[in-house]
Amino acid sequence: MQEPEAPKIEFPCDYPIKVLGVSSDAFESIVLAVFERHAPGFNRKNMTGKASSKATFTSLTITITATGPDQLEALHKDLLATGHVKMVI
Repeated sequence: MQEPEAPKIEFPCDYPIKVLGVSSDAFESIVLAVFERHAPGFNRKNMTGKASSKATFTSLTITITATGPDQLEALHKDLLATGHVKMVI
């Protein structure tokens, strides 16, 4: 049986990205610096954040104007390379 093909994304488009990591004073600034490198000028006012119930983890949802799959892949790789990010959705 053949797997269904993933839906095609038409670029450029608004693309929300959720980043999860261990809570720290530096987490947000580290994540924002990576986003600024890959999506300069994104609207920080649209960012939302939430701490886990015990404040162990923090999630940030940031919407960028995605220009293509290469940009998204590089952003994902650099976020994980910080050592502060556990998951990117």
